[in-house]
Amino acid sequence: MSKKKRSEEEQAIRDEIKALRESLSGQQMALREAGLPVIVLVEGWAAAGKGSLIGELISELDPRFYNVVSPVVTPEGEDRYPFLWPYARAIPENGQLMFYDSGWMDCAVRRYLRREITKEQYQNRIRSVTEFERQLRDGGYILLKLFLRIDREEQEKRLRALREDFSTEWRVTEDDLWQHREYSRFREAYEAFIAATGEEIPWHVLDGAHKRTAVRDALKLLTKAISKGLEAGRYVGEPFRESFPLVKMPRLREVDLSPTLEEEEYRKELKKLQRRLGELHNLVYRKRIPVVICYEGWDAAGKGGNIRRLARNLDPRGFDVIPIASPEPHELHRQYLWRFWTQLPRSGHIAIFDRTWYGRVMVERLEGFCTEKDWKRAYNEINEFERQLTEWGAVVLKFWIQIDPDTQLERFNARQNTPEKQWKLTEEDWRNREKWPQYEEAIDEMLEKTSAENAPWHIIESNDKKYARIKTLRLAIAALEKACGEKL
Repeated sequence: MSKKKRSEEEQAIRDEIKALRESLSGQQMALREAGLPVIVLVEGWAAAGKGSLIGELISELDPRFYNVVSPVVTPEGEDRYPFLWPYARAIPENGQLMFYDSGWMDCAVRRYLRREITKEQYQNRIRSVTEFERQLRDGGYILLKLFLRIDREEQEKRLRALREDFSTEWRVTEDDLWQHREYSRFREAYEAFIAATGEEIPWHVLDGAHKRTAVRDALKLLTKAISKGLEAGRYVGEPFRESFPLVKMPRLREVDLSPTLEEEEYRKELKKLQRRLGELHNLVYRKRIPVVICYEGWDAAGKGGNIRRLARNLDPRGFDVIPIASPEPHELHRQYLWRFWTQLPRSGHIAIFDRTWYGRVMVERLEGFCTEKDWKRAYNEINEFERQLTEWGAVVLKFWIQIDPDTQLERFNARQNTPEKQWKLTEEDWRNREKWPQYEEAIDEMLEKTSAENAPWHIIESNDKKYARIKTLRLAIAALEKACGEKL
């Protein structure tokens, strides 16, 4: 090719890039108006130009409405939280763009090839990635996955150039050099990962050896994906069911609420069990076992008092009680599981949720805060989320605090007639009570479809609060003893 011809082609590419940038800039405002969130995942070889590519993509965007993150360099995210935690916590609000500088592919592949995780764990991560990506797409996110490819010789040339320049040598890590030495193994692993995770949401492989062409192709893909999303509107995924091993649960009306406990026996057992749970908390911390305890139940069922007794002897530095109320605007503008991903405990710590992600299939379902497709899809999404937690090593305990309508009315009246407790009773509580049959139907379906073997529901009979507290403590102790694999 002549020099003139090459120059003309290069100018044509530059003109095309300029036009695509202008188009993307206009689309950014349209995304804001439509409330569509966009995630661009840029993966690829070390020195392939991932950072440079992102810089080109954002060059004409309004910085108020996009972010760039590099979660793969967050060591705490890998070591003390679930695999997907650094990526899930970074998802953007509606109307914003998020660019990931490397992500779940690079993290999973590197840890597997370093033999830090087993083959089974690696396969679980691949499955978790496909679930995570699908949940984002079904929740209305536009997800674009790019992979920058360069051959071994090109990588060697670039790494050498970076290392020979004092101002850039810091950018080459020992991991990068190791990847270059093991180029063939990484290529095989990357290709397998792309094949395994590209069926529903495809990967786009770009030629990183030609920077201008890669930038143009990435801009084409991004503007096309956004145009398609703006034209079609927010995507809402269809409900589906994966076959999770489930524990058979009784209907709420079948639960015997007559068990009681005498005061003397209650006090004796309470003190003993609280002391034992405190001992186990120390062991959980030493073994770095994360614990997630979920409380759901009827209004006035006794969740707050139950949580106080359970937490009484726990080290306050090692647990958090997380009250879940109606989502704030910044929470409503993200996929519904986001606010729970951000509240997960570090390994060795305990998170106690006073109400949980199950609001999706109860109050949000009945009060019309989400579509029918959304709440029907949520059963499977929640099972997937909890499976990811237990595969991480977490103990997941789920308590449904059960009372009958007469007991609830009695407690409502007691609150209303006690000045220091009146704040606990709201108009919403009375409105929810009027919908008892509808809520009971929704709860029965929730228990039936989400009591998986790895994270089963425990129904706590709470007409007698003392009995309920003791039962909950015993269940928590049994679960932690099993997780620790020993008795103190």
